[in-house]
Amino acid sequence: MSPTTKRIVVLISGSGSNLQALIDALNTPALPNAEINLVVSNRKAAYGLTRAAQASPPIPTAYLALATYLKQNPGKTRQDYDAEVAKIVLRAKPDIVILAGWMHILSEGFLELLDGRKNVDSEEDISVVKPIPVINLHPALPGQFDGASAIERAFEAFQKGEITYSGAMVHRVVKDVDRGEPIVVREVPFVKGETIEEYETKLHNVEHDIIVEATRKILGESQSS
Repeated sequence: MSPTTKRIVVLISGSGSNLQALIDALNTPALPNAEINLVVSNRKAAYGLTRAAQASPPIPTAYLALATYLKQNPGKTRQDYDAEVAKIVLRAKPDIVILAGWMHILSEGFLELLDGRKNVDSEEDISVVKPIPVINLHPALPGQFDGASAIERAFEAFQKGEITYSGAMVHRVVKDVDRGEPIVVREVPFVKGETIEEYETKLHNVEHDIIVEATRKILGESQSS
């Protein structure tokens, strides 16, 4: 790895198709001088972990589920879990953290550790020298269908005649769910008569493009700063 290679940590919960888009883009003009050096999942059966293991070279992985953590650590809280995830992430010394289908709302405590507002309570040397950007992929447009089931809610609104298009965005992660500054936004129109599965396929193809585009954009900004 050269000194200019940017380090990426990706957080997933499911199939990891957006992770795959990032893997495929590495060291191409779409995402030059970058490597994914850790994939973290909060679900043991997430296929994204397999994608990471099958990458060439294989990408290191970590797994930590909220329920398992709380069961193994009586008296600990959801915030403690988020801090533990932050430690796992920080050990990889990332230049950017990407939530790619990470189905867990991270508390502000996680963000405070990533941007250096709080120090990690650990003897390890995992201090933050400069804030680490955290970005998230969300299958809706800014201010529209925040939170879970965004695709289903958008499709329902289309069927009721309330909207003619929805879309997807990559945004900076802040404490308010899906309310951070948009980095890349792409509209995806509905077509009369299409099924939700057909719309979802179109939307996922767009997601694969914009997650790479947003990652390149943020890494480029950090390089010039």
